[in-house]
Amino acid sequence: MSNKYNKRFSLSILLWMRKDKPRQEGMNYWSGGHAQIIAASPGLLEYRQQHLSESEHSFWPQAEGLETSIPEDRRVDGIAEVTYQTLFAPLGGTKQTGLAFKDEINVFRRTLMHMGFPFSSRWYYTENLTETQLRDVIFFRRKEGVGSGEFKKFINDVLADQLSTIPGITELRTQVYLPWNKLTWNTPNVSHDNPKEEHLHASIMLGFKDEAARNDFYVNVAPKLNDKITAYASAVHAYHMDKTLPYVLDGKRL
Repeated sequence: MSNKYNKRFSLSILLWMRKDKPRQEGMNYWSGGHAQIIAASPGLLEYRQQHLSESEHSFWPQAEGLETSIPEDRRVDGIAEVTYQTLFAPLGGTKQTGLAFKDEINVFRRTLMHMGFPFSSRWYYTENLTETQLRDVIFFRRKEGVGSGEFKKFINDVLADQLSTIPGITELRTQVYLPWNKLTWNTPNVSHDNPKEEHLHASIMLGFKDEAARNDFYVNVAPKLNDKITAYASAVHAYHMDKTLPYVLDGKRL
């Protein structure tokens, strides 16, 4: 443990709802029976669902050479945010994983798992201890020619370190992903199409104490961050979260 952050074994499964059903119907199904399949897995430290806004996205400040507008077909509907207690905890959840595999066809049209090395996810301590009222998630695509090591160092040691000191930010979590591999989450009858030019390489989850703090960040802070970001990233995709639904917290099923 650092005095600035805790290291966690986390993964994120990006989810797209089926198009032959109303989106909200799919979101409701995901937060109901499907969620309970995952929540029953042993060895979880935390399981949260992040329901992303259908309309409030692509709002990261523009900069030359930086893609901030999310293509419609690649717009993510939700994130299954899973954190394990130990390195071997996933092995104990194979039964629940199998049930989740079979159930995905009922709600999702595409699922993509993203994860880093075990215990490489960072949950930072922020200077604002106020309860989080609003959350956004920011995805990054590594710029061509930038090495994975220097990209990871930028996200974790430069950008996140700066974000952790900004007034009004109440939650800060980073994940820098290993190269994406379909076989890590190859569920049947669901698409896992992920062209190399669409790959995402990191995410930062931001919590804010209120709407004023969030607005101030995007108006006065984020544009200045682009001066550094454009040297490492070719795309920054921002989403607002309509809601965060916890099912397991601190190792306890809710």
